[in-house]
Amino acid sequence: MKKSVTMLVLILGLAIIMSLHLGLNIYAPATVLSALRGADGTDAIIITSLRIPRTLVAICAGAALGLSGFLVQASTRNPLAEPGLLGINAGAAFGVVLGITLSDTLGLAAIGGLALAGGLATTALVFGIVATAGRTAGPGTTLMTGVTLAAMLASLTQVLLLVDETALEAMLFWLSGGFADRSFEVLALGLPSLVIGLVGAIAIAGSLDVLRLDDDSAGALGVRVTGVRMGALALGALLAAGAVAMAGPVVFLGLVAPHLARRLAPRATSAGQIVVTALTGASIAVLADIVARLIVLPGEAPIGAVLALVGVPILVSLLRRKAEAVL
Repeated sequence: MKKSVTMLVLILGLAIIMSLHLGLNIYAPATVLSALRGADGTDAIIITSLRIPRTLVAICAGAALGLSGFLVQASTRNPLAEPGLLGINAGAAFGVVLGITLSDTLGLAAIGGLALAGGLATTALVFGIVATAGRTAGPGTTLMTGVTLAAMLASLTQVLLLVDETALEAMLFWLSGGFADRSFEVLALGLPSLVIGLVGAIAIAGSLDVLRLDDDSAGALGVRVTGVRMGALALGALLAAGAVAMAGPVVFLGLVAPHLARRLAPRATSAGQIVVTALTGASIAVLADIVARLIVLPGEAPIGAVLALVGVPILVSLLRRKAEAVL
């Protein structure tokens, strides 16, 4: 595992350096160093006010989504589960549209705040509905509730967009997802959720190890299965909501990062997987952001499209392996 962590740290460090240098304008190392030291000029402003924030947002959002995917998959024992199944993206989108409809002008930080509030409110509603089912509720119940609420909220969002054209224009920008034009204010929305989610995930890592067994065996070993599962899902939802607040609905990352992490460190405990997954998610996000800048110059490609190029082959490969295992 140490080799995997060292490799990922090096990859992430290299990706950060590339992120500061590459884009529509390619800067020499001396220009970047001067900007970091507080130099004046247009190039320094671009580096310090645009590229540094978007790089930090990519790191935090990527780590949060990767870790969220790990927690959702570990708690449900479903390798195909991902944060969007809890209805977070749909809730965030509805919160943004509702806020834009009620207020004519909203800044990016305000939109991020609405996304965070919408995602967390949807999560609370999902858990509230699941709680009414009592002990009969399992991970499948939670995911089905999330999918159902997501469908309902998506329908309500479409209705609001048809009524308000201003909201439609703003939503097109937000729904594309990405790390461009993000400020430090947006970073402040998602960073606390990443810290809380990371600390909480490490705290329950031992229980997640036992949860790999069936529920009866885990309960016999003293693990409160329902409590650990709900705690992991709640932390996953918090992480995903913070990431959506920073970067919009970035797809595939929460699904892909945990699988790549398991391939890099197949024998690691849950605590080790948490670290590897967070580093994997952050590295993928920064590298995908660099590709998005360069692939359609002088414009930028949607980050979701770039991640899909990576996510779809991995998902197909996983499905084929599961099918071969059944046969």
